[in-house]
Amino acid sequence: MTEDEKKQVAVFRYGIINEFVGGRRLDHGEQELLLAEKCAHRWFIPFSGRSRISRSTLLRWVRTYSESNNKLESLYPRGRNDSGQVRVLDEDTCLALADLRRQMPKLTVVALIKLMHQRDLVTAGTVLNLSTVYRFLHSNNLMSKELGTPTDRRKFEVELPNDMWQSDVMHGPHVTSGDKQRKCYLIAFIDDHSRLIPHGQFYLSEAVIPFMNAFAAAVSKRGLPRKLYVDNGSAFRSRQLEYTTAALGVALIHAKPYQPQGKGKIERFFKTVRTQFLPTFTGTTLEDINRAFDLWLVEYHNREHGATKQSPFKRFTSKMECLRTAPDNLQEYFRKTVRRRVNKDRTVVVDCRLYEAPVELIGKRVELLYFEESPEQVEIRCGTTSYGTLRQVDLHVNSRVKRDKNGQIELVGKSASASSQVSIHNETSGVSGQLWEDA
Repeated sequence: MTEDEKKQVAVFRYGIINEFVGGRRLDHGEQELLLAEKCAHRWFIPFSGRSRISRSTLLRWVRTYSESNNKLESLYPRGRNDSGQVRVLDEDTCLALADLRRQMPKLTVVALIKLMHQRDLVTAGTVLNLSTVYRFLHSNNLMSKELGTPTDRRKFEVELPNDMWQSDVMHGPHVTSGDKQRKCYLIAFIDDHSRLIPHGQFYLSEAVIPFMNAFAAAVSKRGLPRKLYVDNGSAFRSRQLEYTTAALGVALIHAKPYQPQGKGKIERFFKTVRTQFLPTFTGTTLEDINRAFDLWLVEYHNREHGATKQSPFKRFTSKMECLRTAPDNLQEYFRKTVRRRVNKDRTVVVDCRLYEAPVELIGKRVELLYFEESPEQVEIRCGTTSYGTLRQVDLHVNSRVKRDKNGQIELVGKSASASSQVSIHNETSGVSGQLWEDA
């Protein structure tokens, strides 16, 4: 209860007992009659659900006020002596629970309760409810997994633009997509030095593909960062992101789990988006929110930032000589890479699609590179050599392919010219199937 609330309660109590502690002294009969009248009355008691006041309570207020030399503070409501303590647990159980928690700080609360019962540390008749134990551990600062050792956290800022980017995902509002309402997600990057946003965009998903698209857009607009500081979500732990950042010479750093303090700058930017941008947004579609967000970002980049006392754009562009530009073939770095061994029938599988590989790669480990949004275009590499783009298996064409006694491919049921054309294609492209007659 706040100080002001306590004053309101004290004033109410004095209004009830002022006739007993005033200048005129009441005789016994008058006092008893007045007590009965006040006990029978229904009162609106501040910060209480009750409406009656007992005789003993009235007399206690009178006695307390008189003994304090008429100080109003004596009528303040008193807090409980056991405030903040768990009252359903006895002292022995509390001591055992606290001691076991200190011995095993990383044990879950459910496992902690189970171990308390296994070791017979619970006093007979005491029930260890999950909520009760949680309340006890919180009130005694025993919820931290690193008890007794405070974490050394320090404010930091890198020295140059693009030295480090922070990135995260913010849950946005629902927008209209087709005939449905779907939640959108803001994927954003912030430059640690200048607070500039290399790229920010709302998507209908927070999965790997949208994040990689956002990262590609950020790099193409603002150059290559030296470090990328991210969370531990599935998109941030993907092999594709690890491969892409390593290929671009970007150090990928993950924050410690359950410690969001390290990403304070991107979290503070998201708070600005929630308080300044979203309340003013009036559109309904994904295109509407991204169009409005782009306009808002222009204003954000050109106004003074509270921490740096400069606009993000001015601070970012003041030292552009240190920026690394993106490579000309930037999109090639954002292809997904998977590794396969080519089967004896020359086939490899990519996203449930069957492709044919060159004959010379049978049995070898190869790399397959493709964009997830267009998996039909797959490049195959073995070592440092590229063997071009693969073609999906055509079972109907392959059913007419067989080999003669010299091992040469020939077609069944086609004219010589057609057979010649297929042979030319096979020799030039190196992607048709090597299949047996019964394939």
